[in-house]
Amino acid sequence: MKIAAACEGNRVTEHFGHCQNFIIFDVENNKIAGIKSIPNPGHKPGFLPNYLNGLGVNVIISGGMGGGAIGIFNELNIEVITGASGDAKAAAEMYLVGKLKSTGSICHEHQHKNECGDNK
Repeated sequence: MKIAAACEGNRVTEHFGHCQNFIIFDVENNKIAGIKSIPNPGHKPGFLPNYLNGLGVNVIISGGMGGGAIGIFNELNIEVITGASGDAKAAAEMYLVGKLKSTGSICHEHQHKNECGDNK
């Protein structure tokens, strides 16, 4: 299994498509067995879900994400977890023990003014 987290450095970002990098966690026997960070190859509608699918990602973790990307991930059978924050490795570990659930946070605006989903 592979879990990807949309990040700014090693922290989960609010804006999936405009993240700085993705941290990919290789999981074996329900434990993180490998970690690598890859730069975001660029934000184009529909591109990133297919890109991550090509890398073998099974789960994507982000703070917020647009409905279009969520729809594509769903079509690709990639589980979407939104509403996450903080350290990416901690988020992936919480997911693996069933303690990280999606809040359904969807970005409706793309001006990047903290207008995503259920931000407080």
